[in-house]
Amino acid sequence: MTTFLGTPGVGNLRGDESFPKAARTALADSQLRHNIGHATHTIRTKRLAAVAECDDWEQLRAAGSALKQDVMARLPELLEQLESNVTRRGGVVHWARDGEEANRIVADLIRATGSDEVVKVKSMATQEIGLNEYLEAHGIAAFETDLAELIVQLGHDKPSHILVPAIHRNRAEIREIFDREMPDAGELTDDPRVLAMAARAHLRRKFLTAKVAVSGANFGIAETGTLAVVESEGNGRMCLTLPQTLITVMGIEKVVPSFTDLEVFMQLLPRSSTAERMNPYTSMWTGVHPGDGPQEFHLVLLDNGRTRVLADEVGRPALHCIRCSACLNVCPVYERTGGHAYGSVYPGPIGAILSPQLTGTTGHNDPNASLPFASSLCGACFEACPVRIDIPTILVHLRAQQVDQKRGGLPSGQDLAMKAAGWAMAGAGRFALAEKALGAGRLIAGRDHRISALPWPASRWTASRDIPEPPAETFRQWWNRTHEGDRR
Repeated sequence: MTTFLGTPGVGNLRGDESFPKAARTALADSQLRHNIGHATHTIRTKRLAAVAECDDWEQLRAAGSALKQDVMARLPELLEQLESNVTRRGGVVHWARDGEEANRIVADLIRATGSDEVVKVKSMATQEIGLNEYLEAHGIAAFETDLAELIVQLGHDKPSHILVPAIHRNRAEIREIFDREMPDAGELTDDPRVLAMAARAHLRRKFLTAKVAVSGANFGIAETGTLAVVESEGNGRMCLTLPQTLITVMGIEKVVPSFTDLEVFMQLLPRSSTAERMNPYTSMWTGVHPGDGPQEFHLVLLDNGRTRVLADEVGRPALHCIRCSACLNVCPVYERTGGHAYGSVYPGPIGAILSPQLTGTTGHNDPNASLPFASSLCGACFEACPVRIDIPTILVHLRAQQVDQKRGGLPSGQDLAMKAAGWAMAGAGRFALAEKALGAGRLIAGRDHRISALPWPASRWTASRDIPEPPAETFRQWWNRTHEGDRR
């Protein structure tokens, strides 16, 4: 097997809408901001407590980062080892260059069983390639079994968070969705237990009749050919054990060398994702076992742009991501705009990197081109990342790529603003005059002492962020006033 360069994958979900435009819509939705703000605050607080219990947390982060670097350096070798061990234990391995090829492989495998429906374990990889939509278009029904994914699916909605896809929904909204989409559920309230029991009864029928299941994989262990799925509800385990055929779609970067390496990630992932010491349900399977579990197992190894990312020395660490969502929960931009504003399967800081990396961008006006700018660069995402991905540095790198793509055309508003700033800062006198001129901004600031709208080209800045009101006194003026006696 040779690692191959996959073509760009599934594009954004916003159509032609950029992040700044989508963010303005999200910011106007007070219920959305309340739901997400409350949920992310709760997760952040619990995660901090879980991490504080672990005395060697920083050493674990360093170990996780080192292991991922080793995987990226030996990726072809490890993938060949994984393929060999899966095959030796009765599984079949398929290689998919992009989302289209992966979808076609999965659909053909399902048809070969004579089935027209599947149950699914929560999977970011299948969302990335748009598998559900592809199967529907080819007459195959895919039923999500993760509770949050089920809520999104029944609500004809899109996920807005990596770990908690329905984070933008509150209990009352979920009750309305279930009441509308589950006619046999009976009398429902917004009590979490009542809603969970209704979902359990709805899904139980699917588990007991489905012949085929589709899953993702959090990890694939090269030395044994073992696949692992980490979840919190147990629904995934029903999918992984009851059907006759199991099809797993796994990004090629998810491979790890050994079970010893898995031990590190199984300490990092639960604390960073669900703020738990250990994961409630960790399911592992190795090939096929006669009379026990699925009797047919297929592993689809997905490239979909990953080898292109691997070739980028600065952007490569984004492939270290273990999809814990810790960066989303600490990001002030995500908290205020929610996941839908990003318009991609992967939202938040890591999504602002992965989406343009994996799907590619067709030019400066491509909506994905705006995603690297959808971050405050405050560094909170790096501090939260369990494998120490330097997200701010990669975002700056991707921003530079977008600027380089634009070179050769007419200067943008940002270009003109930077030229003007450079001219002003090149001389002490000009800089002093600029300081005085900026003081006029106090006249257009709102009652909250912030400037939210400026004329072009500065409007490109205020379209997605506010500017603090200039101070009544500049540092230069303060210095002259307070050190007047020093000059005598």
